[in-house]
Amino acid sequence: MPKLTNKSEPLTVVITGASSGIGRGVTEKLAKSGANVVLVARRTDLIEEIASRLGNAIAVTADVGSADDLARVKDAAIERFGGIDVWINNAGVGAAGNFTDIPLEDHAKTIETTLVGVVNGSHIALAHFEQEGRGILINVASSGGKTPFPFYASYVAAKFGVVGLGEVLREELVARKLKRIRVCTVNPWVTDTPWFEHAANYTGRTLRMPLPNDTRKVVKAVVKMVRHPKWSVDVGQGKGSGLSSRLMPHRTERLTAKMIKKYLDSSPVAAPPTPGALHTPMHGGRGLDGDMRKRVKAENKAR
Repeated sequence: MPKLTNKSEPLTVVITGASSGIGRGVTEKLAKSGANVVLVARRTDLIEEIASRLGNAIAVTADVGSADDLARVKDAAIERFGGIDVWINNAGVGAAGNFTDIPLEDHAKTIETTLVGVVNGSHIALAHFEQEGRGILINVASSGGKTPFPFYASYVAAKFGVVGLGEVLREELVARKLKRIRVCTVNPWVTDTPWFEHAANYTGRTLRMPLPNDTRKVVKAVVKMVRHPKWSVDVGQGKGSGLSSRLMPHRTERLTAKMIKKYLDSSPVAAPPTPGALHTPMHGGRGLDGDMRKRVKAENKAR
């Protein structure tokens, strides 16, 4: 399988959702390790600025819900770097609130980006890998793709789809004896990225979730998949929730629901309904971290 090599033989890695959070962290880490990176996101100015600093990088503006956009990404990567060794489907958006309080168009956009975007990217990447006879596809799913997170219905539905897609593709590759192509799924627990700033919010309060991962922990897990691909890995508290879901699924789901509801209700700060960055990119939330932990502490202190 391909591994990161010296600068004379770098890997070429495509990363969607590369403008902030996990995607930005993975992009910067891989570039520093010598890989060529292709940054994919909707915020042109931001990914172009990041790419200009990294040097061995290009930025391609794309909405992952568009297969045509991702086909352009593939063509740009091949034109600039001669091929693609690793494709990371990381882009994802979400909507929080009671299921019927969230507008249907927001549910649809969540599914389009978070699941259809992964299907689009996986299809394009695997077709290229089959031509080349090798490659690594990494899909960033979620603990919420194994254990339901109430009040994030369409996001959870999408992540369940991503987990299932990875399992199906894995068995197809085994059945076809394509041993030099791997499909990897990374399942992080809730992570303190700008995701919560970008999310649609119909809860009436600022968003908060229990025990969020440090973004760097998830970045490290994804980068490790590039060097040492595995079919699936849980990250952070996702390890415990995944085991609990297998051993006692109904109890785990009930406890998770109570915990999430408690944390949502604990916010003392009102928030107006918003579609967030679902339909149109926003300027804010451009870094690696989302600072949710700091914000929650400040909100609680100001009660």
